[in-house]
Amino acid sequence: MKEQTRKHEDSQHDELGIKIRSNDNPYLSVDTQEKLLQPRRLSSYFIVLIESGSITYNIDLQDFTLTDGQLLFAMPNQIFTPPAKIDDLKYFKLLFDENTLALLPQQFPFLVNPLNAQTIAFDSAAKERVIKVFGILNQILYLDKYETDTEIILAYLNSLLSELNSAYFKNREPVNILNANLSKFIEFKLIVETHLTEQPSINAIAEKLALSTNSLYRIVKEYSGTSPKDYFINRLIAEAQRKLRYSNTSVKELAYELGFNDPDYFSRLFKKSTGKSASDFLPRQDLSGK
Repeated sequence: MKEQTRKHEDSQHDELGIKIRSNDNPYLSVDTQEKLLQPRRLSSYFIVLIESGSITYNIDLQDFTLTDGQLLFAMPNQIFTPPAKIDDLKYFKLLFDENTLALLPQQFPFLVNPLNAQTIAFDSAAKERVIKVFGILNQILYLDKYETDTEIILAYLNSLLSELNSAYFKNREPVNILNANLSKFIEFKLIVETHLTEQPSINAIAEKLALSTNSLYRIVKEYSGTSPKDYFINRLIAEAQRKLRYSNTSVKELAYELGFNDPDYFSRLFKKSTGKSASDFLPRQDLSGK
């Protein structure tokens, strides 16, 4: 019976690239739990809603503490460190990949985090709706004995992401989530992620986006608070910190891996950006979570 349960657990609509975990459906084995507590680079979108209780996650070396009704989302390629199991926590966790996202009838700008806020809080009505949709997805993906049509799964996922997208932008500076400037900023972020180690010039990025460098500066400044150049540098340094902390690479190797021709220049830039030398950062590696 246990083997059948495990098989059911491991085959949750894998072909669709979506999984859900909850109090009904926790990770079963101790070995699995210990493995999952290790820092790792996400390959899918990750969303966790805390229905009741409190817990702290770490994403890209930053702690996020969630309490009742709060939600955290993380994106592919971010370094994610889950917390140890906490009793009396009521939660839903959802993972889905880019292929699943591409099957939905609309885009969700919040998933590229244009306002640089990875937590979402809900008003009471929205919280109730979101919990209900999570519950339905949990039933469909885990509790139901018979496989549910893909179209129904995607419909509820679309409904959930619509709620999250609305809540993400709510009570912030007025922004049309479909406006041209935000679309360009999303495109800019995607170019940065896709071509990070190639280090394209800002002029080349602006040309690719069919913008002048002044227009690109204005748009990036509006949504990130920094210039395009500083945004790119900050992203490179964040990637450097990830690799220094979570891989066994030397500073020189890392510099070349990130597209720098001069490791000494990389070291100076790292020190200027973080206040620490890259070599000083290396001995602080600790993947034990202790």
